Amino acid sequence: MRTWTRAVPAALGALALALALAGCNDIDSGKSGKGSGSGSGSGSGSSDDKTTYRLGEASPPQESTMQATKDSTFTVAPTKVLTGTEADMAKSGLDLAELPGPKVPVYVWTTLTHKSGKPMPVGDMDGGLVVRTDQDDRTKALLVLMGSATWPDCPAPDTEKELSEGQSAEICTTFLITKGEKAAAVELTQGFYNEPLEWPVKG
Repeated sequence: MRTWTRAVPAALGALALALALAGCNDIDSGKSGKGSGSGSGSGSGSSDDKTTYRLGEASPPQESTMQATKDSTFTVAPTKVLTGTEADMAKSGLDLAELPGPKVPVYVWTTLTHKSGKPMPVGDMDGGLVVRTDQDDRTKALLVLMGSATWPDCPAPDTEKELSEGQSAEICTTFLITKGEKAAAVELTQGFYNEPLEWPVKG
């Protein structure tokens, strides 16, 4: 079973309150490229139990977890991962004193593609993305409420934009990791009982 805890890197500068989901060390973190199940939208009987992908390679179709679009499917394809700097943090607008230790941003570019069913907002498609570090720490994307944070060349996505069948959108999402650690992979969670899909980060 995969366990997660909620860390609160509150950022109150300029009325910004930043929340991030940080994962505990995962007792099931050893990945061999095969898992006990495939993507949540591909069906447990699928012969494709692949869980490791190259950056730019799309996931199997994922089923929407939202009631309004529960029959819709989409794919997720992380395409590029870059680690930012302390200077990026200093210029972000976040109150660094409120963060749990020194952090640096990781920018993840992802292509989301609507495959079938009712149109879906972009914001309903990327919620399962996680960055795993070389120290096996996991964190979800930074969410800023009551304010904003700015990052170079990584504008906040239009989460309300709806994609219809066949349409795609490329978004950039910011994750915060502990200074000194490196981004090892982008993961897509598959629920508590299945291995996540992962896109290793090289270099």
